[in-house]
Parts: sequence; C-alpha cells; structure tokens
Amino acid sequence: MKIVLAGGSGQVGHILAAHFTSQSHEVVNFSRKAPVQPENVRTVLWDAKTLGDWAAELEGADILINLAGRNVNCRYNRGNRRLIMDSRVDSTRVLAQAVAKAKRPPRLWLQSSTATIYAHRYDAPNDERTGIVGGSEADAPGTWKFSIDVATAWERAFDAASLPGTRKVKLRSAMVMSPQRGGVFDVLLGLVRKGLGGRAGDGRQFVSWIHYRDFLAAIDFLTAHPELDGAVNLCSPNPLPNSDFMRALRQAAGISFGLPASKWMLELGAIFLRTETELILKSRRVIPARLLESGFKFQVPAWPEAARDLCSC
Repeated sequence: MKIVLAGGSGQVGHILAAHFTSQSHEVVNFSRKAPVQPENVRTVLWDAKTLGDWAAELEGADILINLAGRNVNCRYNRGNRRLIMDSRVDSTRVLAQAVAKAKRPPRLWLQSSTATIYAHRYDAPNDERTGIVGGSEADAPGTWKFSIDVATAWERAFDAASLPGTRKVKLRSAMVMSPQRGGVFDVLLGLVRKGLGGRAGDGRQFVSWIHYRDFLAAIDFLTAHPELDGAVNLCSPNPLPNSDFMRALRQAAGISFGLPASKWMLELGAIFLRTETELILKSRRVIPARLLESGFKFQVPAWPEAARDLCSC
C-alpha cells in the first residue's frame, strides 16, 4: 500500500512510519521542513495551507493520515491560539481540496482528532456518543474551553468535505504511550525518576491513554473494517485517576516516593515551562466504545501492565 502521512514528523508520525515500513508499505510524509525520517520514508514539502505539487502524491494512495497541527504544549496566548487553531483547520481544508481533485483518491482518510474534545468529568466515562458538552464544567477553568473549540473546529472542517470515494474516520486519540525519547511517557518517567512523580492537584482527574502497540493495532483494525467511519476513540478501555496512574508508574519504575504537586504549584510551574495546566488537570475519562463493539481486542488494556512493559523497553 501507499500511505501518506500529513504532518508525520512528530512522535506519532515516527511510530506510524516505522510500523508501515516494517510491513514494506510505501510511506510519504508531508512536512513543512525536511525532518529526520527513516531512509525508506520519502518527505515531500508543503505549507499545510495551500495546494501545491505535493497534492499529486495523493493520486492512487491507499491511505491518508492527517496528523498536522501546531504542538499544544505551549502557553495559550493570542498568537499561539491562532497558530494552534489555524494549523489544524487549514491543513484539513487543503487536504480535502486535494482529495476532491484527485482522479484516484485515497480510499481511506484517517483524520487526527483528540480525546480532549470531551467534557471535563469524573462521574462517568465518555464514549463517541456522549460527552462533548456537559460533565463537571463547574470545576473547569474557562480557558479549557479553547481546546474543545479547537477540536470541534478541526472535526467540522473534516466533516465539511464531501468525498464519496473516500471513507473518513476521525481518530479521537488519547495520549499515545511509547518508549521513544521526548514522548509523553518519557517525560512522565523522567519526573518519576527525579522524585516528582506524585499526584497532580487532588489526583481525582482521569487520565486516558493508549499503549503504542494498541494504537498501531487499532489503525490496522480501522483499515481492515470498511464499515467503520466517523468518530472513533483510540484509548485504553481503562482510564484511571491521576493519583492511581502515577502510583502505578512509580511502582513500574521501582520508585517508592513521588512528590505531589498542588494546583498552585502546577500553575506556577506552567508559567515557567511555557505550557498550560489543562494538559495535566483536565479529567479525560474516555472509553473506546466503537472499537470494543466492533470486536477489537486490546493487547495492553491495563495501565500497570502497560507501565511495566514501557519501563522495560
């Protein structure tokens, strides 16, 4: 198969590229600059907002996976908000234009989205049919609404594309846990090893996650099941509170103590680290209802087991 990754230069893109090339598929990456990629991944430059010669790569491609979007690990000031929003909406719109113009368009478009689209809540899990509004919003700062606005605008741009020859799937993905350097698991494990791996805030907020092997298996499952389209949650069926999540990670790493961080400490640290506490404090209690209903079997569904596996890599 020929697989096109749009914006595939980040951690998830590298995981996908390695997975597909190991199966001898042709992989093309659209990037705004020449990234460090495996030798068997071809990079084509684009600006992620206007049609160009890159669009020819979609002719005859089997799968398009759009991962493009500015990193959200930053302060949500006006300039960064614009970049976060525009990078997602513009890239999705221009890809839709390119697919619509193709004589032999990709048969499947997997569109990156996020589990952050769901409401901040503790009381019950969110699946694909519930939870974009509501939840425990009284506990959520007003600034957190921005992330939901971004996710809904991102999906709206994708939904607006009428592409009868292409099956469209929205990947509402939780954090992908992999042992690669610089990824979210690597960052969390580093905190634990420094003695900073205690609960964040009151520790009640749920953490949704997915082991990278299950993420890749879910991508293959979606490819092989043409009846699945629309929104699909990519996450473990077992989200858990932050306090339990961090405890299991400490145990997997062989660390007995983790200094907890109160909300005010996190707010202060976020200013110095140029990030937002939403990434830590929002309760994401999400389950993969559609995958489970369709017969998908998770290889690593429980976090303690996943943490042990990742620590051993």
